[in-house]
Amino acid sequence: MSRLFRDVEGGPRCPHGSVVCIGAFDGLHLGHRALVRHTISRARDLGLASVALSFEPLPREFFAPANPPPRLLSARAKFEGLRDLGVDQVGLLRFDKRLCSQSAEAFVQQVLVQRLSAREVWVGPEFRFGKGRAGDLALLQRIGEECGFVAGEIAPVLLDGERVSSTRIRAALQAGDFATAAQLLGRPYAIGGRVVRGKQLGRTLGFPTANLRFGGKTPALSGIYATRVHGVGPQPWPSVSSLGTRPTVDGVEPLLEAHLFDFDGDLYGRRIEVEFVAKLRDELKFDNLPALTEQMHRDAQQARDLLAHYQQRALA
Repeated sequence: MSRLFRDVEGGPRCPHGSVVCIGAFDGLHLGHRALVRHTISRARDLGLASVALSFEPLPREFFAPANPPPRLLSARAKFEGLRDLGVDQVGLLRFDKRLCSQSAEAFVQQVLVQRLSAREVWVGPEFRFGKGRAGDLALLQRIGEECGFVAGEIAPVLLDGERVSSTRIRAALQAGDFATAAQLLGRPYAIGGRVVRGKQLGRTLGFPTANLRFGGKTPALSGIYATRVHGVGPQPWPSVSSLGTRPTVDGVEPLLEAHLFDFDGDLYGRRIEVEFVAKLRDELKFDNLPALTEQMHRDAQQARDLLAHYQQRALA
């Protein structure tokens, strides 16, 4: 069972030593997984604790609150993904004014040396950290020689000759290329969360939905999609989903609304995962609710047809 910690300050968490990897881990794609698995393997070889170290919010979210980068994973999903990979401890350090003003050298001393008793530190390609992004692999190696740990960089994971990255995944998702996104992630792209109550407008229009909020984060997608919902039955449930701000009804906050075909039940409070299969169209503003409802019927039929074809291919 992985243990979670959020603070830079505090006593030693790994008094017998640890092997640490550091990264944003947004998406937990193939490159991230290679880094984490290498860390776990080294920790087991040495009989030490494995630690995955990341930041919440992501530094780019902190520095650009008005225009944050789209998120691939929520903080909870990131922790659960790292836990499922087998990491002993997960640090989602609070990235605030205090941490962003800390020098790279001070971060190494306080977190890697004092808190985690690091014996090895592993990072991905082009990793930078600390105030002004002054810290890099060379700095880690220099301080490591003084403090008793070694630092290294794993080789990049390539797909079609290019490095796997969260940027490539975001671009693929925004282009509706879910096949490429799945290759880069090592799994189909999905968004998970706990179903919350909405205004129940969909129910009055004949399309009740299971709604997921984003807690102020910016999703990597926007539009109408053919989807499959996990966590409802023994098999993924076919559905059509809207992800956006609902301009026809003057919505503001991004919301994921999944309409499960032929489903009769109460999902409020249930944790589900919505897997994206194909994009149907962009989000549009309609003149009135009847026009919106008419389009929703067309979207639902198109999603049913696409998902039936998807299922046939999967069984072939």
